[in-house]
Amino acid sequence: MTATATATAITIDKKAARRERPPRRAIRQPLAERIAPYIYIAPFFVIFLIFGLFPLLFTFYVALFDWNPIGEQTFVGLANFERLVQDTRFWNAFVNTFGIFLISTIPQLLLALGLAHLLNHATLKMANFFRMALLVPYITSVAATALVFAQIFDKNFGLINWVLDIFGIPAVNFLSSQVGSWIVISSMVMWRWFGYNTLLYLAGLQALPREMYEAASVDGASGWQQFIHLTIPSLRPIIIFTVIMSTIGGLQIFTEPLLVAPESGLTCGGGRQCQTLALFLYEQGFGQFEFGYGSAIGVALFIVVVVVSAINFFLTTRTRKAR
Repeated sequence: MTATATATAITIDKKAARRERPPRRAIRQPLAERIAPYIYIAPFFVIFLIFGLFPLLFTFYVALFDWNPIGEQTFVGLANFERLVQDTRFWNAFVNTFGIFLISTIPQLLLALGLAHLLNHATLKMANFFRMALLVPYITSVAATALVFAQIFDKNFGLINWVLDIFGIPAVNFLSSQVGSWIVISSMVMWRWFGYNTLLYLAGLQALPREMYEAASVDGASGWQQFIHLTIPSLRPIIIFTVIMSTIGGLQIFTEPLLVAPESGLTCGGGRQCQTLALFLYEQGFGQFEFGYGSAIGVALFIVVVVVSAINFFLTTRTRKAR
């Protein structure tokens, strides 16, 4: 009975103290302070809505019309997409896009990762000079790059065919075949973005503690084991970023195939052997002025980029969880 009475008294005292405690007053911020954070971030969203979201939604809208920029706009529903599925030129551009993307992206990222690991561990004089030199291809004009690579792969006077001639191999006209044109364009893409990705990986490696590698060496781990079990897991967020960005850029490649064969115009060769989806979109939209059909190609390209990027993200995150 005594314990029960004591507990009851304590409860009554707490309730009385709670009633006597003055109520808390909510601190009211001035209106300017409450809306200031939204004003700070508003420019990004305004620009995104005007130049990002609106063009995307308008593209979906135009794809439903037979759209003449100087004439009538007739609603045709999904007719442009039905035509797209049956168009062999679209599937040719689709294959070219994926062929160039695979040949340029996978070797590029692997080489960039290996070189970043080498630069991080090697003792070099003027190391900063070599690191900054990796950015030279990135800041070089694409037109200048296309001119140089067209000369390197030229059938009659190119460096590649000169080397092949030394070994008795006949000259190869790279731009006349589908795979050959893929190699030329992929070489341009690799040369331009290789240094950029290397610096991203190198920045991530330099943020890692040296003691981690020293401890692994003491435990008897070889250089290859350190690379597999320390370097790659530590760089996983950067690897995911570079894979996604390379996927988005690789599937929208436009300038390189346009400049590598300027005499053939927007078809990139008489047989469309290196025409990509972005180039085919431009040809139909601004070359043939079929804006509705060009918009349908743009929608298809958007879906392809989203699906492939999602697959890459799923595979990289699934690998991370498995480990």
